[in-house]
Amino acid sequence: MKTQIFMSVCAVALLAGTATAQDISAPASYGSVNLSSGFTPDPYNVTLTSGGQIRASNISSSCRGWIANAPDFSVYYEAGNMFDLTIGSVASSDTTLVVNGPYGNWYCDDDSGEGLNPSLTFSNPQSGRYDIWVGSYSEGDYAQATLSISELGMAGGQPSGGYGGGIDWSLPANYGSANLRGGFTPDPYRVSIVSGGSYRASSVRGDCAGWVSGAPDFELNFTAGSLPLILSAASSSDTTILVNDPNGNWYCNDDGGNAGLNPSLTFGNPTSGTYDIWIGSYSQGQNAQASLSISELYSE
Repeated sequence: MKTQIFMSVCAVALLAGTATAQDISAPASYGSVNLSSGFTPDPYNVTLTSGGQIRASNISSSCRGWIANAPDFSVYYEAGNMFDLTIGSVASSDTTLVVNGPYGNWYCDDDSGEGLNPSLTFSNPQSGRYDIWVGSYSEGDYAQATLSISELGMAGGQPSGGYGGGIDWSLPANYGSANLRGGFTPDPYRVSIVSGGSYRASSVRGDCAGWVSGAPDFELNFTAGSLPLILSAASSSDTTILVNDPNGNWYCNDDGGNAGLNPSLTFGNPTSGTYDIWIGSYSQGQNAQASLSISELYSE
């Protein structure tokens, strides 16, 4: 449920109030947020359920799918002068997107993202409130989706148009996958891998260090319990860690482990879902044998 966005817009501008079926004054079903240009983390992600009982074509014949009456989410955005604003959604189902902008204009998209995912990019975005609906293309299809708001052209954590320097969580993991649930044994669960790759980890998040492969090294499908989730690595070389979580957020670490130059990330209240994990090498070309550790008890 993470995928690339291409920066294209299908915009339908109508008079505010034309679409009487949608109530922009109703409280958003999944809440709201205030974001100012330069916000972090980027993307800002929201998990919600797509769809509704109202045809998006009530707004315009070029709008697709079925949406709810109230907005799914509202963004109060303070624009800067450097970035575009990208709003997108990713899901395993065919979803659509409807946005009512700060001046009351309507914007719609169906498949401008990769595959069947929608995306809208606002160049020179206006400050104000963006009311957002994530629709389902088919009536009665209510699917879990991740709504993403980004100034870096990202949706669900995946960069657009090659921005991520080739890093792609949707590729098969180099060293396989595991299904674990809270309380798993043995703890730690260890995987032998070779660190490093051809891509800068900083291409997905500026404060990330090291060089990683395009595909994840390991994919963890995790059912959370009451304990933290600790992802770390041990190696005789200087390694780093990069993780894309179930909501599409990126996390990274260089030397946070218990020994030497080992990296570690702790998710104190982990979300159930898929964690895509890369073990990087701090220096380009320094590929080294490493042990990935998955634990609820301690870090390497």
